[in-house]
Amino acid sequence: MPRRRVAVYEKLVSKAAGKAGFIDLFWPKVMIAEHKSKGKNLDSAFNQAIDYFPGLDPADYPQYVVVSDFARIRLINLETEETTEFLLQDLPDNVNAFGFIAGYQVRKFKEQDPVNIRAAQRLAELHDALAGVGYEAHELEVYLVRLLFALFADDTGIFMPRGSFEDYIRSRTSEDGSDLASKMAVNRP
Repeated sequence: MPRRRVAVYEKLVSKAAGKAGFIDLFWPKVMIAEHKSKGKNLDSAFNQAIDYFPGLDPADYPQYVVVSDFARIRLINLETEETTEFLLQDLPDNVNAFGFIAGYQVRKFKEQDPVNIRAAQRLAELHDALAGVGYEAHELEVYLVRLLFALFADDTGIFMPRGSFEDYIRSRTSEDGSDLASKMAVNRP
């Protein structure tokens, strides 16, 4: 895709102090790039890029600032405040940081909540217990998926009122669980 379809080179804008300036590369809503001579301070390049914001339409504020001295590149995500910096020669090893150019979104996955881990362990235990009393293969899998959906729906309020599935199990089945399958209309093998 030609650069002119997405970004403007040397865009004239008013800087924070009211003076005119030229953004080296401006891609509305996506990126500002500011380049300096080799060995120059990248912090100064970043500050210069930020000084252009008052001259931009707020709807066009970019998420990323890229600064470079043609030997080093620094990429700053203004939303997450994550900064990636590397030597130009290491660009191939860091190209994924620029996935946003192709429209990719970086997603970070956090550690699972301990409650979710315990729930998965208990579901695994239930699986083993049901397998031990004769449930097997497809029937066991279907039963567990239905049960998991019912628990999810009960917890999130899909079943109204919230907690109604738990209430049904507590009030309509034997405490030892011996009639649970029949109450849930599950055909056992």
